Amino acid sequence: MNSTIKQEFFYQHPAQLVWEYITESDKIASWLMENNLKAELGYEFTFRTTPMPNFGFDGTIYCKVLELVPFKKLVYSWKGGPSPGVVTLDTVVTWTLEAKDNGTLLLLEHSGFTEQQAFTFQIMTKGWQDNLAELDGLIKAASK
Repeated sequence: MNSTIKQEFFYQHPAQLVWEYITESDKIASWLMENNLKAELGYEFTFRTTPMPNFGFDGTIYCKVLELVPFKKLVYSWKGGPSPGVVTLDTVVTWTLEAKDNGTLLLLEHSGFTEQQAFTFQIMTKGWQDNLAELDGLIKAASK
């Protein structure tokens, strides 16, 4: 099993605008999940969504900003489980932005999945695809 989700999307918008949608809490909430992210190295934050107890997920994803290069790269941990303090998913999300062809190439890598997390890996692969396609529509609408 591949332990890393890799997605690549091209947005016909400048990197600064795409960056806002992956680093500003209110904009992230419009396409991903409610959160309290601050793009500051070492900042700990959470994403919040509907709990799925049958899948061992309490609805909270615990994160920490691990690397930050404004307008180019954002890396944070992504941890979750059945209850606070119990981590069964311990992964890392890396966003890389590259100016290209009058737009921005956005690379997403979500790494660290184990063989036992194959189902989670499949669901999250589809989820990232859907959410990043939705993000394109939101950026287009906001820049009109």
